[in-house]
Amino acid sequence: MKKRYYRVLSIAGSDSGGGAGIQADLKTFSALGCYGMTVITALTAQNTKGVTAIHAVPVDFVRAQMDAVLSDIGVDAVKIGMLFSPELIESVASKLKEYKIETIVLDPVMAAQSGDRLVQDDAIDAIRNILTPLAMIVTPNLPEAELLIGRPIKTMSEMYDACPALVKMGAPNILIKGGHMNEKNSTDLLYLSDKDQYIEFNHKRIKTLNNHGTGCTLSSATASFLAQGDDMKNAVAKAKIFISEAIQKGSEYKLGNGHGPVYHFFNFWE
Repeated sequence: MKKRYYRVLSIAGSDSGGGAGIQADLKTFSALGCYGMTVITALTAQNTKGVTAIHAVPVDFVRAQMDAVLSDIGVDAVKIGMLFSPELIESVASKLKEYKIETIVLDPVMAAQSGDRLVQDDAIDAIRNILTPLAMIVTPNLPEAELLIGRPIKTMSEMYDACPALVKMGAPNILIKGGHMNEKNSTDLLYLSDKDQYIEFNHKRIKTLNNHGTGCTLSSATASFLAQGDDMKNAVAKAKIFISEAIQKGSEYKLGNGHGPVYHFFNFWE
């Protein structure tokens, strides 16, 4: 019998600077022992200082990429990142249904670390109504969660209240990333609706500008561990350990003049 790979597909945008998007996802899959594949939804001209241009990939070509991968290689998990337009979201959702993909991690990427908007305004409704119901878990940061539920989230209490509101959109599990909250510790909140269980992941805040691609890395790490058979709680817990180490080790480096990347290969290159 031949050995088999753990197969993880990233459906996301390309970051020319290599710190986020498809590039961060592939680095994460590789670092965690998975075979990574890609469906590129947009090209960005991007570096550590920001995004200067976005070129959307034609929807027909996105569908062609999905067909090529899913009809032949197959997947154990899918991570979804930047989807630029409602038309693209509808097409991706349709293909996921066609191939009966269930293990889906949705990172509803709407803006870059620099604050640059990465999706069209009407794409937010499509993410909320079309894509979220297909996901096994949704992993918004605070600004993204605010856009999805339509109200501010400024405290831990409001983070707790936001989780059931997000579950009502169709995904059974929610991970709200609290890095934007100005607290001494950075707290992410996982909600498992089937158990009505809340789990806080608290980490001391690391002082560094090298935080580009943290959300992409966390969601792709979660997908990697789900692909390997972990349950949701353990997959997120392991992903949190990985991203915390990647941020800590990456804080020792200097790359570019803005928000540098995390260090995906800290277990291999040192």
